[in-house]
Amino acid sequence: MTRKLRIWHSGAILHITARGNRKHNLFRDRKDYQHYLSLLLKAKKRNPFILHSFCLMPNHIHLIIEIIDHSPSKIIHYIHSIYGRYFNKKYNYIGHVFQDRYFSKLIKNWKQLMDTSSYVHLNPVRSKHVPRPEDYHWSSYKSIISTSEDSLTDKERLYGALGDNPQQKYRFYVETKLRIKDWALPKMASVESE
Repeated sequence: MTRKLRIWHSGAILHITARGNRKHNLFRDRKDYQHYLSLLLKAKKRNPFILHSFCLMPNHIHLIIEIIDHSPSKIIHYIHSIYGRYFNKKYNYIGHVFQDRYFSKLIKNWKQLMDTSSYVHLNPVRSKHVPRPEDYHWSSYKSIISTSEDSLTDKERLYGALGDNPQQKYRFYVETKLRIKDWALPKMASVESE
């Protein structure tokens, strides 16, 4: 059986998820999370893309990326192959670290970008890791709601239609979803491949 081709183009914004093999943890300690984030930064320099938001959960990852010139497969393969070797060496394992191929869903407009980013940032709350999204250390939420510079994420697209005080407005948008418990997004489907 052949794989479906993943369709991508320059300027496409994708919600990418990947899970640990057999739903096992991808990250076991602080250094694991830090290593993955350092690989994201290296990948941005090697195969430039825009990272709008992210969340690294213990057994899966969420990335919202905008493609510039390089295929998402090339970007994710670079990060995950290096991370997989690191993880297997550190924990004396062999075999796949990530389950199957990554999944991706095309984000078609700003509203969908806001909803998906909110969903990503509320993941640690929904899974009861933390009571508030800003309490979770391994996501871009704190960066997005602050005025501090961040070399990893690009906030401008999210801020796009928010006007003045975009940090406060984004926080309000996310916290509104938290109050009404509106987490549901359509199930991730494996988007057309490369």
